[in-house]
Amino acid sequence: MTQPQPLVNRVANISNLDLVAVAAEKLLSRVDGLPGIGVMYGEAGRGKTIACSALANQTRGYYVQMRSAWSRKTLLEKILFEMSIKPAGTIPNLLDQVCEQIAASRRPLIVDEFDFCLRSDGLVELVRDIYEGSQGTLLLVGEETIPQKLKRWERFHSRVMAWIPALPVSLDDARKLSSIYCPKVDIADDLLTRVVELSHGSVRRVCVNLTRIHEEAMMLAESQMTLSMWGERDLYTGDAPKRRAS
Repeated sequence: MTQPQPLVNRVANISNLDLVAVAAEKLLSRVDGLPGIGVMYGEAGRGKTIACSALANQTRGYYVQMRSAWSRKTLLEKILFEMSIKPAGTIPNLLDQVCEQIAASRRPLIVDEFDFCLRSDGLVELVRDIYEGSQGTLLLVGEETIPQKLKRWERFHSRVMAWIPALPVSLDDARKLSSIYCPKVDIADDLLTRVVELSHGSVRRVCVNLTRIHEEAMMLAESQMTLSMWGERDLYTGDAPKRRAS
């Protein structure tokens, strides 16, 4: 199996990018007859969207982010827009257009926020129709409960070849992210460790705190920041602020 290629510029190559790149390579190079659907799942903030957007750039895949108000027709139209194809006709016609393009191009289709599809039998069956009609590669992305929820649709669930759990952010991930969100400032491991602890696994929270550290370092004209230098300054945890006593 070939090694995953470097992802797009200005995206830190954190663990979840490696995971999704390896899974996509397995799906794209699978033997004929094997299922071709992958599902990446995990708690909000773990960098799933960043990873899959980067993968779409790497593989020239078709990337759509599902919305709660979308119907079956809207989803098909949005996919065709990503394919630079003008939608034509009824839902069956649109489905045929999507399937033909995926089959011809051999590019993956990535559907982010797939949880919204699980609210409707019709949307779930439509995505399965896309897979069956194209025999292509689909990567579906959503929250941590997707594997359990999909059991309701056995014909869909059985076509999933790769289940990809999004990993919580690590200290090594934080080091890689710091070069983007805190450039030209050397953050000591003791402060990075504290940032990771407070993030509770969220890549997003780490990025917010790295930005805060960068802003503070720039104000102080510092090229490095340690836990002791940071002192009692606040770090973002995602918790709502506590009500002050009157």
